[in-house]
Amino acid sequence: MKPWRSDMNGRRALIAALVVLVGVVGARAGYEGRPAHSLSPEGLAKVSDYIRNEVATGKIPGAILLLQQHGKPVYYENFGVRDVATEISMSADTIFRLYSMSKPITSVMAMMLVEEGKLALDDPVSKYIPAFAGMKVGVEKKGEDGKVGLALEPLEHPVTIKDLMRHTSGLPYGYYGGGAVRELYAEAKLFNRNLSNADFAAKIATLPLVEQPGTVWDYGFSTDVLGRVVEVISGKTLLQFERERLLGPLGMTETAFFVADPAKFPRIAEPMPEDRNINPTTQVRDIRRPATWESGGGGMVGTVGDYARFAQMLLNGGTYDGRRYLKPETIALMASDHIGPETRIARDQNYYPGASSGYGLGFAVRTSVPAGTSWPLGEYRWDGVGGTFFFIDPEDDLFGIFMVQTPSQRGRIQLALKTLIYQAMGR
Repeated sequence: MKPWRSDMNGRRALIAALVVLVGVVGARAGYEGRPAHSLSPEGLAKVSDYIRNEVATGKIPGAILLLQQHGKPVYYENFGVRDVATEISMSADTIFRLYSMSKPITSVMAMMLVEEGKLALDDPVSKYIPAFAGMKVGVEKKGEDGKVGLALEPLEHPVTIKDLMRHTSGLPYGYYGGGAVRELYAEAKLFNRNLSNADFAAKIATLPLVEQPGTVWDYGFSTDVLGRVVEVISGKTLLQFERERLLGPLGMTETAFFVADPAKFPRIAEPMPEDRNINPTTQVRDIRRPATWESGGGGMVGTVGDYARFAQMLLNGGTYDGRRYLKPETIALMASDHIGPETRIARDQNYYPGASSGYGLGFAVRTSVPAGTSWPLGEYRWDGVGGTFFFIDPEDDLFGIFMVQTPSQRGRIQLALKTLIYQAMGR
């Protein structure tokens, strides 16, 4: 017998517990009862079986999956353990490294400032970080002696706030893709946890851009620079501003840039011991150690309940529990494609959103239906290099959050799970 059928009482208890943790609100404003695809028990049983098998075969220690529709959890389950070393069971208060799921939060903070008229998408970054006015583009050129050197060319257009939000700034990560400019970024050790955002921005402004701004979607440090812009305008550290305007009011009490309280250390999820490499030179970071760098692009930690409040606010069109954080039209702008064919923006060799998606202001956005599916257009989402991912499906008034720590298995699992979830909806 399938677990969904055989353990309904236990599952109801888990969902009831999550209702308390998340603070569930009603269906999003303006939903107006349009028909939505519902999740079948048989389909969800396959979802459970898949994750359970990942744990049983030793690929991941454990995981959490939440699916919430019309403002209420319709599926919630804990799988396995937080850490194979402690064998403590996975639970709703487990703390995960969010990595790039930090980017949507930072983007929301920036859009709050846009709504207040303190920031504009077309503003040059140099308005807030003057050192950006002197940036150049690094171009590899072969000299008369046949050797390749790096020439620095002036910017055709300044780096704008919109470039930061849609990853067209020319600021790469540097650990993939090759080339002299990316090597400079790798050598600069920009992932130094002891840099403040001000120090980080000053350091990155000394490096050349890898492309002309506004020409290529190139995943990198853009959102980290955006975090510094938020600090300059607000006069606060990024976390102070986030706690004042978003995290505190939403009740995201576990979301921060490291775990400060040693009593919470046993709640931290860890990957399998042999699965700790983010890339050949970088390991999963120790979030028990204090970090000076409040990385808006990849530094946050949090729980499934915290992120569920954030996701529901987005799905609600900017409101949660009677409080407005952003206007519906602002959410719609963020969840629209800003790198479509009309922009003539090229895509880097890895282009993480995938062939059926564009990119908005902080999220990938589905612009075409993958072959053999009826996946919804307008679904927006992002993930983290540690394995976590979320997606928001306005058409079905649904969001999903998967929490896991597995750098090596994340892409495979994400695709398989998304496929099973949408199959459970008849999509």
